[in-house]
Amino acid sequence: MEWTFDITTKNRAIFKNLLESTSLEDLNKIPEGFNNNIFWNIAHVVVTQQLLAYKLSGLEMNVSDEMIEAYRKGTKPVRDVTREEVDQLIELLFSTLDQLQQDYNENKFQQYQQYTVQTNGSTLSNIEEALEFNNFHEGIHMGYVLAQKRALSSV
Repeated sequence: MEWTFDITTKNRAIFKNLLESTSLEDLNKIPEGFNNNIFWNIAHVVVTQQLLAYKLSGLEMNVSDEMIEAYRKGTKPVRDVTREEVDQLIELLFSTLDQLQQDYNENKFQQYQQYTVQTNGSTLSNIEEALEFNNFHEGIHMGYVLAQKRALSSV
């Protein structure tokens, strides 16, 4: 699983760089043809990881219920976020991942509620499958973020 965690870490570093190098205005802007913005996509991957790993394992998540409700599947941005919220998201990119890796290494994921993902119809049956699917999911949203960044720079 070390390779899986390494890929997630590298994805998260790219997301961090995008959050730091994109103006607050552009992080909040929804480009034409999209349903959400750069900030939403990055917050969504943090929330989804928590749902896939912790909720489906019956464990307490490491993000607030408010964050889950704002960025889970099926939501969209309802207001502009602040620079403070961007800084908090940057922190969560790595604190949630560090905690997940620690909890995995301590064998805290003993049970898993089987879940079929809508993205590709795969059924997740254990934490390892969830973490591998999570990288696939984060890759999809990396693509959205890069496309949004490109769309914003061409305006």
